[in-house]
Amino acid sequence: MNRDEMKGKAEAAKGKLKKGLGKLTNDPDLQNRGEAEEISGQTRDAFGRGRRKVGEAIEDVGKAVKR
Repeated sequence: MNRDEMKGKAEAAKGKLKKGLGKLTNDPDLQNRGEAEEISGQTRDAFGRGRRKVGEAIEDVGKAVKR
């Protein structure tokens, strides 16, 4: 797990919490900000996963070339 994945997961969790708090307090602004933050975190997490997968693929190619 790389830094983007960790930060993305944390941001998504924080956004989910804000969204829930917004629903609970009937605050649509907080709910919308939480939704946006959750989506942003999920996007960053997906970017980090993709970056990690590309790095692993490059390592695999490098190992195959050395053989």
